[in-house]
Amino acid sequence: MAGCVHTHTIILLHGRDSQACEFASEFFECEATDATPAGDRTLTALFPTIRWVFPQARAIRSERFDADMPQWFDMWSLEDVQERSELQVPGLRSSVDLIIDIIKDEELLVPRGKIFLGGISQGFATSLAALFADGRGGFAGLCGFCSWLPLANEAASIIHQHSDPVEQFTSIQRLYVDGVKNGKELLVLALVPELRSIPILLEHSRDDSVISVQNGMGIRDTLAGKLGFRGIEWHEYDDGGHWINEPRGVDDFVSFLRRVKKLGEDDRRI
Repeated sequence: MAGCVHTHTIILLHGRDSQACEFASEFFECEATDATPAGDRTLTALFPTIRWVFPQARAIRSERFDADMPQWFDMWSLEDVQERSELQVPGLRSSVDLIIDIIKDEELLVPRGKIFLGGISQGFATSLAALFADGRGGFAGLCGFCSWLPLANEAASIIHQHSDPVEQFTSIQRLYVDGVKNGKELLVLALVPELRSIPILLEHSRDDSVISVQNGMGIRDTLAGKLGFRGIEWHEYDDGGHWINEPRGVDDFVSFLRRVKKLGEDDRRI
């Protein structure tokens, strides 16, 4: 990849009780069906102009296990990701602040319209929260694997209470963001058209024994059916477990990137 021009950034968040370096290593072992002229099927070879950013979650105390572990927010149960949701709020809001700061750093290198947010499991749940908390939209896209909508019950209540889209998005933004940061009230932006138009890729396997595929469907149904997001691409696979289906899931990811920002032709010539 030496000498390639940096054109896009993808920020990918690891799952709970994992490490950024471990996630990056395993992620880059995934291979697509397509290949470079040299026969390389890895994502870094197929997209040499992408900068891949893998943030690291802080060690947060687990209430249930009484131990510190790397996680974007604490959780009581994976079987019911909404159980004792009050435990999730402090860590989630803190992690959202961290991700928004990383986004700002990347915007110094490329425009926001060339930045993708994504992740697996709890990582993508945090990326979704960051999307709403940031409130401005304008990203190239979101890419989520084996995940769920954090604080989904609270979000559903907000959607039920407010029929006006701006009120919905404003209230959901407040759900995921600390109301006061650095002593100043946060500006609630809620640019509904910009948020609704973001392309979003969602992938989940039916045999995921960690996070049920029903949770992935919940993201799809809430964003597309209740909040009016127009660019949802949903892929469901028979197998793959709590990871990215290979090669179909990798191929769908590659196709999504190429279609959304027309990366393919330029990258193939490098």
